[in-house]
Amino acid sequence: MEPALISCPACGKTNRVPAQAAGRPRCGSCKAGLPWIVAAGDADFAAVAEQSPVPVLVDFWAAWCGPCRMVSPVLDTLARERPGRIKLVKVDVDKSPALSRRFDVQAIPTLMVIVDGKVVARQAGAAPANVLRSWLDGALSGTRR
Repeated sequence: MEPALISCPACGKTNRVPAQAAGRPRCGSCKAGLPWIVAAGDADFAAVAEQSPVPVLVDFWAAWCGPCRMVSPVLDTLARERPGRIKLVKVDVDKSPALSRRFDVQAIPTLMVIVDGKVVARQAGAAPANVLRSWLDGALSGTRR
């Protein structure tokens, strides 16, 4: 698991953020919360997503998928708006067939919210930013269980 390089939204310093960690990522310079955006696959999904100390937004995607490419920047923005409060985990379905089968991914993009190792919300297909923001906020507030 390679650490992600994330720019601090507060001071701009580049930080190495591990895919798997026990706490919430903070900037090494100014201590502000950092967006947590990482990739995971069949081998490390349990450690990266299901054992996360913060809620996880999982994006099942593929490089060849047009709707996935449209949704990806929106998901990055949602993660950046919630530094230290959520982890965005991107799963390439072509490289992670076991996860795709396990979660019965039939269409991409498929999005899931995992809290304490359990899927609490799921959505398939691309949606506008305001719809995704509302869906994520609802899932995080516990209204969609």
